[in-house]
Amino acid sequence: MRLRFNVFGTSILIEKHGSEWRSFYANGDGKKRPADFVIPSDITEGDLLQYLGDLFHEDARPSHPEVVKLD
Repeated sequence: MRLRFNVFGTSILIEKHGSEWRSFYANGDGKKRPADFVIPSDITEGDLLQYLGDLFHEDARPSHPEVVKLD
């Protein structure tokens, strides 16, 4: 499973491997690099949007006021 989010202007890709979430910073040309945050395995897919919003709320700006699921 692969999910993409715009988190207050930052593109984040999240993948599910077994019971583990893996997160990456993604750019427009398909490249990705490991992200510097952890998503607990008990977070459900439906809770990811809220979790990312809570984790990165300090990055919110008038030009990027929200977390949006892209897929």
